[in-house]
Amino acid sequence: MKEEHLLLLSDLKKLIKQVVLIDYTIIILGGNLMSTEQAIHTKGLCKSFGKNEVLRKCSLTVEKGTIYGFLGINGAGKTTMFKILTGLLTPTLGEVQVLGKDVTVQKADILRHIGSMIDVPVFYEHLSAKENLNIHLAYMGVKKADTETTLSKVGLQSVGNQPVSEFSLGMRQRLAIARAMVHQPKLLILDEPVNGLDPVGIHEMRDLFKSLVEKDGITILFSSHILSEVEHIADKIGIISNGAIVREMTLQELKKDNSFNLEEYFISIVKEGER
Repeated sequence: MKEEHLLLLSDLKKLIKQVVLIDYTIIILGGNLMSTEQAIHTKGLCKSFGKNEVLRKCSLTVEKGTIYGFLGINGAGKTTMFKILTGLLTPTLGEVQVLGKDVTVQKADILRHIGSMIDVPVFYEHLSAKENLNIHLAYMGVKKADTETTLSKVGLQSVGNQPVSEFSLGMRQRLAIARAMVHQPKLLILDEPVNGLDPVGIHEMRDLFKSLVEKDGITILFSSHILSEVEHIADKIGIISNGAIVREMTLQELKKDNSFNLEEYFISIVKEGER
């Protein structure tokens, strides 16, 4: 009788172990499909305005702590993608996760950790740069932030008290970048961030973006028509053409083919999509 009990106990332990293993497997397979190392993940993303299909089955992956250059000609769908990622637009179909959460369900939680610059930046013209940043902080629910340091990072430390109406295009662009980062987000989504900057300004923003990633662990997704600049700072690129992401590759992969630079590669892909 005692031996039978021991056998039953042994069998029970084996059974429990098998159930735990099976349950563990189910948790892995049935859990969040987005890797903890991904800041952005979209799958089969579509967006239509009436009969106009702007995004077509777009699947995009941006790893945490990297700089991703999103390329495409005007009207290709870049800005629409950025607006979906920041909750400004709702996708027609597909999955979109940012920082491990579904944007369509948990938008408020996600937006606290995103800094964005989309379309032409709009400010309170009669207010100073500092005041504009403070209004943004209040909107984001952030009580304390170092606006002085943020303005210094974008080269506006000496004009923080000036009204924005006196700012040049390049200064406004710098202020838009400052506003995107002042609340210390985990992810920056920037649409043409160096547009309107002179060569010195472009170089300064390049160094800033690299520093934000390397020192602060921020992830950056940005678009730019200045392909030489993308080539300088991006870890990975994605090319969108006619609403579809037609290529994703690292800059290292591109550089393996010495016959191509980024500009030549981009033009060849766009022309291929037009055929």
